[in-house]
Amino acid sequence: MPLNVPNLLTWLRILAIPLLVAVFYVPATWLTPYERNLSAAVLFAAAAVTDWLDGYLARRLNQTSAFGAFLDPVADKLMVAAALIVLLELNRVDAIVAIIIIGREIAISALREWMAKVGQAKSVAVNFVGKIKTASQLVAIPLLLYHDRIGGWFDASRVGTWLIYIAAALTLVSMLYYLKLAAPHAFVKGRA
Repeated sequence: MPLNVPNLLTWLRILAIPLLVAVFYVPATWLTPYERNLSAAVLFAAAAVTDWLDGYLARRLNQTSAFGAFLDPVADKLMVAAALIVLLELNRVDAIVAIIIIGREIAISALREWMAKVGQAKSVAVNFVGKIKTASQLVAIPLLLYHDRIGGWFDASRVGTWLIYIAAALTLVSMLYYLKLAAPHAFVKGRA
């Protein structure tokens, strides 16, 4: 595993996951409800920024690696899944939304692994709908974690709820797209 700046940022994102969860479980005397929400939202937003930054730096500094290419999406999926589970526990997201998003991530990760084994990894590369889905999630989740008005007029909870529903819908659309791409390879003789 090459230790470089992009991989270090990815590891920091993974280490932020227990911090994000712990914010809601520390004693009530440590943080007010507002401070919990703000801390969790800031942690998630910082992780989302490192998601973009590690990819940018890997390309810019020519520090791409097979390990980094593997670990980066794992870190993203773990962070999103942990945040959705916390939001589910706090009754800020519906169970069906969490199941759709987390289930799709597991299914598509398995599909990509299988497609790589049959020599078709490039046919299930990230597409535009997947990028819009990810952007919707990465904006919705910190808004739902914050769960309060910003500036007295911007209802973070309401906007976050709409965006997470949009993300769930795009999740289904992108999953169907990937399954359609994989379907011709599912019945090729000699592949199990």
